[in-house]
Amino acid sequence: MTDLAVRRLLIDLDSPVARHWFGGDAFRTALFNALSMSFPVGEQFFIDSVRSGLKTLPDEEQAKYLLEAQGFIGQEATHRRIHGLFNLQIEKHGLVNAWEPRARERLKFLKDFHPRHWLAITAATEHFTAVFPDWMLRNPQWFDGTEERLKTLWLWHSAEESEHKSTAFDLYRALGGTDASRIKWFKRITFMFLSDLLRQTAGNLHRDGTPWKWRTWRSAAGFLFGQRGMIRQSYQPWRAYKRPGFHPSQLASDLSHQWLQSHTEVYLVMRPR
Repeated sequence: MTDLAVRRLLIDLDSPVARHWFGGDAFRTALFNALSMSFPVGEQFFIDSVRSGLKTLPDEEQAKYLLEAQGFIGQEATHRRIHGLFNLQIEKHGLVNAWEPRARERLKFLKDFHPRHWLAITAATEHFTAVFPDWMLRNPQWFDGTEERLKTLWLWHSAEESEHKSTAFDLYRALGGTDASRIKWFKRITFMFLSDLLRQTAGNLHRDGTPWKWRTWRSAAGFLFGQRGMIRQSYQPWRAYKRPGFHPSQLASDLSHQWLQSHTEVYLVMRPR
């Protein structure tokens, strides 16, 4: 198991955030604002899943996963706090977070589910938040023209998501989770995650007054499907999750470690590895 470091990000999120903070681009800004809107409730669910799953294991198994689980919880709690602050800034532009209330309503139905199912949902979502961040770390040029503190926010988050991408997955398997159930949950989460992301992005663009402008659609096409587009380069890694016998370590990359090692000035380690 991995002993995960918990880091405090040293950036200012009390200062206003520009309306089109992502390089002046309306579509990219709306999309990443939507993602950020999902994080506080999502990260809390991930924390609860890992904490509950760990407690369900026999004592000797708990000891095996304890340090990594604590690191995971610490990292996700930091992400939840940071994106909560970021969301307060973007909501000043008149944006409305419709994703979070929908997510909270769905979570009520999971209250009595075994923690194994919570972990299956968490592992599936964490696959998205590992594949997309890996793509971002490979393509930091998309952030050209973005304020440095906000570029740092997203790449730091990406690096830590890649770092802990196996935690929920391993706990799921330790609780007897099967490939069949894992893949079934992944298909459900893919539909819900992408539907919610599309709805919130469209809502953000509507409130921004930019949904029908030609440059918005041109930007969306290039960002998602262009030569170095998010979906174009992320589809195969995303699809890998549906393979029987898949493990997140099969998509290993050193990009997270490289970024964290080369940007030590932007964070303070609260709990070392």
